[in-house]
Amino acid sequence: MAAKTYSDSEVEERLKAELPTWRLEDGWIRRTYKTQGWKGTLMVINTVGHLAEAAFHHPDITASYAWVEVRLMNHAAKGITDSDFALAKKIEEVVMWQPGKEEGPLSGTPDDPRFAYIKYDKS
Repeated sequence: MAAKTYSDSEVEERLKAELPTWRLEDGWIRRTYKTQGWKGTLMVINTVGHLAEAAFHHPDITASYAWVEVRLMNHAAKGITDSDFALAKKIEEVVMWQPGKEEGPLSGTPDDPRFAYIKYDKS
């Protein structure tokens, strides 16, 4: 049985409610992550790669020196499905994780440009 695909208006509604930093464009849900340079770009790509392989749902990725664009669409279903939203949420959760902003023993990266690797969204 084929996975349910969502209409553009349904996708837009879900993105607004669940993934406001993602957008619908040309049949894909997309997110561009800005990094501090090549090191951060590779870290984002590897993170997305690990999550995609574990989920067995593979995005298209475009990258340059200081950014990574992740595009999701279910190729078999030829549209946006629940698996796309689920993987996008997991990618967002892991890539944008900032341990220094939560309680616990992990401090997060120092506020020093030498250690910066990703440009976090303003919160």
